Amino acid sequence: MSSLRLPIGTDNLVLRPFKRCDLDAVRRYHILPSVQRYVERPTRYEEDVAAAIAIMCSQVDLHRPGETLTLAMVRKDDAVLVGHVSLKWSDATAGQGELRFAIDPAHSGKGYLTQALTAMIDLAFDHFRIHRLMVRCDGRSHHSIKLMQKLGMRLEAHYREHALFQGEWDEELHFAVLDREWRPNAKVQELHARARVA
Repeated sequence: MSSLRLPIGTDNLVLRPFKRCDLDAVRRYHILPSVQRYVERPTRYEEDVAAAIAIMCSQVDLHRPGETLTLAMVRKDDAVLVGHVSLKWSDATAGQGELRFAIDPAHSGKGYLTQALTAMIDLAFDHFRIHRLMVRCDGRSHHSIKLMQKLGMRLEAHYREHALFQGEWDEELHFAVLDREWRPNAKVQELHARARVA
């Protein structure tokens, strides 16, 4: 496997490793109750956010199972940090990975997550040779559900009232996609187009 080249560009974003100077930008969205539900560890106070940033700054590649790659989502036009995406290598033998993400609600609904997650799925399958990717999302997060469906992910599980979060039962959905299912028709369509030309 060749070494990972960062940053990664999309139409509107640069996906780059985190820096300590990202603290203020991350604090703006990371401490919001609407985001707290989805982050891996609670970040209610500034020192919590600083600890989260320190961890994310170290997550710059995947070398062994259990490691996570986390990239900041930064707008190309003005360098504003709008969220982050993570790829965790869960299991080497079975080639399993997990995607996680968080976005500043002030920047949601603009297609940034679609671009960032598409780039991360490409990276997982093409660079890291992961076989299956999964994503967890809250059953009440209709935007996340639509996004997973838009990306071609399949609903594989619905865990009802499986955990308590701030006194409320959590509904967790698991979506997944296999490497062979990711854009499976692109090469086929290209071959058919060539055949018609010939």
